[in-house]
This record gives sequence, C-alpha cells and structure tokens, in this order.
Amino acid sequence: MTSVSHQQPAIIRTERGLTISGTRITLYDVMDYVTAQYPQKFIRSLFDLTEEQIKAALSYIEANRSEVEAEYQLVLKQSEENRQYWEERNREHVAHLTAMQPRPGREALWEKLQAQKARHELET
Repeated sequence: MTSVSHQQPAIIRTERGLTISGTRITLYDVMDYVTAQYPQKFIRSLFDLTEEQIKAALSYIEANRSEVEAEYQLVLKQSEENRQYWEERNREHVAHLTAMQPRPGREALWEKLQAQKARHELET
C-alpha cells in the first residue's frame, strides 16, 4: 500500500496576495524586512513563524524573485496611495480636533496634555 501525501502548499495566494499558509502574513510583509536585510532569525521571531514557514517564505521569494518583487512594488505603491488618500481625507478633521478647546472643568488636564505633547515633539 502506498501513502499519498496531501501536504498543503507552504505559500498560497489569497485575497491579500501571496501568503504563508496557515497565517495572515503575506510575503510582502516579509519582503519589508528582507529588503532591509534583517536576519532570518529576527524575521521569524517578529512574525512568530516556525522554522519551516520562514524557510518556505524565503525560498519562495528567492525562487520567484522577479514575480514577488513586482507584486511587492505594486503593494508599496498602493499602500502609499492609501496613506495619501486617508491623510488628505482626514486633514480637515485633524485640524478641527487640534483647534478644539478643553471642555469646561478640564483646563488643568488640557494643560498637562499640551505639556506632554510639547515634550514629545522636542524628543522626536
């Protein structure tokens, strides 16, 4: 009697794109760190992947570098477009919130918050 293996592929295509099977982690997530030349052990730990999962992801990226890189560039472009869209869409709202004055009785709390914000801005 022969045994037939029905092993699930390590990398699958989902609505999110190329994804590590059994996770919601895309190869594009991993590519951010591969591109920045982070060590394999760090990437594995960051995403809480098994040794097999990280090896499968890195092997797939290496074996299909041009395809993965092209899709990665599209993902980066779309991400930047989304960021710009929401930043523009929320610009008026953020300006309104920034201009708000404290509710009566909360002036001391408001001053403390403003002082913390000022310290934070100096640190960055």
